[in-house]
Amino acid sequence: MSQQTIQYPKLAFVDIETTGSHFERDRITEIGIKTLENDGVSIWERLIDPQIYIPQNIQRLTGISPQMVASQPTFEDLAKEIKEELEGKIFVAHNARFDYGFIKASLKRLGIDFKPKVLCTVKLSRLLFPNQSRHNLDTIIQSHGLVVSARHRALGDADLLLQFWQVCEKTVGKERLLEAINQLTGNASLPSNIDQELIDSIPDAPGCYIFYGENKSPLYIGKSISLRSRVLGHFQGSLTQRKEMKLSLQVRDIDWIETSGELGALILESQLIKERMPSMNIKLRRSKDLCAWSLEKSSAGILLPELVNQKDLLPGLQDNLYGLFYSKREAHSYLKAVAKKYRLCEVLLGLEKGAEGKPCFGYQLKQCGGACIGVMPTEMHNLQLQTAMSLYKVQVWPYKGPIAIDDGGEMIVLDNWCYLGTAINEDELSELKSIGDAEFDLDIYKIVKKALSGRYKNQVIRI
Repeated sequence: MSQQTIQYPKLAFVDIETTGSHFERDRITEIGIKTLENDGVSIWERLIDPQIYIPQNIQRLTGISPQMVASQPTFEDLAKEIKEELEGKIFVAHNARFDYGFIKASLKRLGIDFKPKVLCTVKLSRLLFPNQSRHNLDTIIQSHGLVVSARHRALGDADLLLQFWQVCEKTVGKERLLEAINQLTGNASLPSNIDQELIDSIPDAPGCYIFYGENKSPLYIGKSISLRSRVLGHFQGSLTQRKEMKLSLQVRDIDWIETSGELGALILESQLIKERMPSMNIKLRRSKDLCAWSLEKSSAGILLPELVNQKDLLPGLQDNLYGLFYSKREAHSYLKAVAKKYRLCEVLLGLEKGAEGKPCFGYQLKQCGGACIGVMPTEMHNLQLQTAMSLYKVQVWPYKGPIAIDDGGEMIVLDNWCYLGTAINEDELSELKSIGDAEFDLDIYKIVKKALSGRYKNQVIRI
């Protein structure tokens, strides 16, 4: 095929400026688009009134001030025009998830669906220039001698992407560049047993996906806030990653379960992996042999770690628990590591036998501070042990009874770190609230703890 007969699909080189980096909280202040079509270039550029404050550091970076956008149209005013400008084109951006994510979220707020094929120039740079140490835009400018017209302005940065594209074309040729488009946007990279119709039917919504092999045996279970994009990511990765290639060769079917939000997807993934035991997942373990350390003071005033086994364990209710481990062996390995790091005495911790008044083996190796022979005061040894263990303290359930977390419109019901279920109305909420004790699961504890200390902490409903 000659270089002259090769035609790219329409390419829209896009850059945006915003008031910050959060899709939901921040807003777009400028969009610049350079479209490459049949070797001709068209330009679309607009300043946008974000209708919220532009922080000073953003103003300094972009040069876009509140006065500049005060009389400009809002995103809602321009939404139809923006959609039409990008329709039928491959969306090309640097760190494309950012620019695409902002535009997609902004259109979604107006009830407009936006699902273009997306090409990230960071990934393109990594693919075509693998020996280049970094692939941020400033490095690309320097490495390829791009001409900067207006850095950190939308059209100026969009122009840099077009220049980079032209450098790629001169370096590797049109045919290789077309292959790169197909490789990075998912064209011609589906496994032989998976057709495009199945992929198109997967929603770009939160949830879990299941890859099946021969005889409907589960191969792999994963979760994502964008199911279709994540599934395609596996197959695109199969061209360069051994694990993804192995998965692509074995997959025969795909199923999925939608959730209303990210937290629901995380919990569902943990449950599904334990139930279905897919062959290519790192196995999540059930909590049947769960144990933890508690700290108890002896008659001599020495803090002693005591192992609390599954039958006596009440995570979320007991204040004096540290660690949470899947086995006694894991618990002892952790305590040994703590002793070594903080120069604690393994005899006093109950990890090794020793004679009273004689130095432990660790002291002879200078791995013990000498609490066993009084060189380190008991109070200091206790304090160091408490300090070390406090990093792994099991948090007591901070609510009086069960709670619900709003996760995209559905209520995830929890009590004492245990998942009770998901409710979509008051009746279901009331039913789940009265379930009583649920099985404690360490993986779900970690998921919920992280959620409640992060983005979900203000979405708690006490029930």
